[in-house]
Amino acid sequence: MKNSIRVERARLRISQQELADAIGVTRQTIYAIENDKFIPSTELALKMSAYFGKTVNEIFSLD
Repeated sequence: MKNSIRVERARLRISQQELADAIGVTRQTIYAIENDKFIPSTELALKMSAYFGKTVNEIFSLD
């Protein structure tokens, strides 16, 4: 699963830690998701999409 989390973080100029704190996970979780080592739960994907103001499909793809 591909994602644009790193791009969205850069757009908002926030760190992995800031995103992790905002959505209630660890920085290591954000790192793992960005590097395709962890597929987030539906709940976590929804939290991320809400945080970025994007749809889940805009952030995550099955490519």
